[in-house]
Amino acid sequence: MSKSTVENNMYGVLAEFRNPKELVDAAKMINQNGYKKFDTFSPFPIHGIDKAMNLPKSKLGWIVISHGLIGLIGSFAMIYFMMVADYPLNISGKTLLNIPAWIPVIFELTVLLSAFGAVFGMFFLNGLPKFNHPLFNSDNFAKVTDDGFFVCIEAADPQFDADKVQSMLKDAGGTNIEEIYDN
Repeated sequence: MSKSTVENNMYGVLAEFRNPKELVDAAKMINQNGYKKFDTFSPFPIHGIDKAMNLPKSKLGWIVISHGLIGLIGSFAMIYFMMVADYPLNISGKTLLNIPAWIPVIFELTVLLSAFGAVFGMFFLNGLPKFNHPLFNSDNFAKVTDDGFFVCIEAADPQFDADKVQSMLKDAGGTNIEEIYDN
């Protein structure tokens, strides 16, 4: 990364492509050239774009299952402590360890904590909340919700050189190539 891009707070270089196939081909080419910090944007999900970008599997599933297990174990421990250890209450001569009666509470807390894990894990993995993103400074980027297909290579990438990136994106068929600044 050149020193001038750091001084100017350059976020990256944005390029538009005409259709999803060109975007997938550009993502493959960018990945093959060794760039790691880039992202693609389209108005709808594109089959195969994650493979073209060589994205790793999401960690969200592990976050959800771990929170679900915390809910399961925590709710069982809580009910056991309340119904058996702290205040044993004999109801109609049944045993104190009456697990079938505890299942609704255990189920609800497992589902509740799994949902919290999914929502807050998604926020954490996506870096949210973020009130403004540098790409919103581009007037051209507004087309991404309608019919625009974009790729942005971030200036934080170790290989980033603005001139080389612009040349590479132009060779890949990119149009409306522009530098994005974070200000």
